Amino acid sequence: MIGRLTGHLTHEDDGTIVVDVHGVGYEVIVPLGTIGRARTEDDGRVTLFVHTHVREDVLSLFGFASDADRLAFRTLIGVSSVGPKTAIAVLSALPAPELGQAIMRKELGKLTSISGIGKKTAERLLLELKDKLPIVEASTSRMQATVGIAKATPHAEASPHDLLTRALINMGYRQTEADRAIEQLGTKVFDLALPDLLKEALAVLSK
Repeated sequence: MIGRLTGHLTHEDDGTIVVDVHGVGYEVIVPLGTIGRARTEDDGRVTLFVHTHVREDVLSLFGFASDADRLAFRTLIGVSSVGPKTAIAVLSALPAPELGQAIMRKELGKLTSISGIGKKTAERLLLELKDKLPIVEASTSRMQATVGIAKATPHAEASPHDLLTRALINMGYRQTEADRAIEQLGTKVFDLALPDLLKEALAVLSK
């Protein structure tokens, strides 16, 4: 089984990419936005967390920017009537932290707004995932770890704006997404503690 790939992106088309690893091209299916969130080395190589899906005579690779996204994918395909294609559609719209928030808040409308997800499927996701905590735990633990990293970063004069930006980027969000969240938070950036700011920012980005 392939669990992780690090290589150069040689092709990208409609959610399918090819990652060149020492001359071998691996075709990988990814949620939208994965490459923008994935860790990139100075030489341009990207690292993807991979789920190897085997079904009859078909072997498919699904790639994710973080272990949390892969965990969410594996949890989703464990739900009845939810296959890899549907799971990818969900994570294309809601990366793991945002999906965890939607499940915790029972946001049916957010799930039904995803292409291919009807009301019955959305209700099934809320019902079957509410007691399957890996998605929620991945979101929560990742947020807590990110807050610790941001606080521990040796920048004594870092502003709340900078701390929040670093925290969001550490969670896999792009700079433009962090800027959008901070802009919408307005003066709250200076009034709230970092953990509360991060929760507010995640709520903004989940809309």
